[in-house]
Amino acid sequence: MEAREAIFAYSQSEKAKAGLLMVAQLLEVYQGIPEHEQHGLERFLRPLIGMIASEIQLARRIAPADSWTGIERSLNTALVMMNSGVPAEAGWHIVQAISGATTIGQRAMERLQELRLL
Repeated sequence: MEAREAIFAYSQSEKAKAGLLMVAQLLEVYQGIPEHEQHGLERFLRPLIGMIASEIQLARRIAPADSWTGIERSLNTALVMMNSGVPAEAGWHIVQAISGATTIGQRAMERLQELRLL
């Protein structure tokens, strides 16, 4: 990984991780709110997950890494869970995506340290 790719990978991984952590927290909130309010939160979560998926697609183009595909797959599965009426099951897939983003960020940071840029 070249310096430019490492910088982009680190930046994009942190941005993705921030969004994914927000989704994970909102899914926790979802569990605790009355059923008649859950629909409103679902209508917010779907586009949010979609926006993060779009950022992952961009990241895959500007900072190639095999892990981006796994993150994208986890987000798509989370959306399937949401659309299937079991949003509580989406949480596990979001956690998998967070793990993937963390791995990419760690690898990018290590590369930047090797290049003495950090």
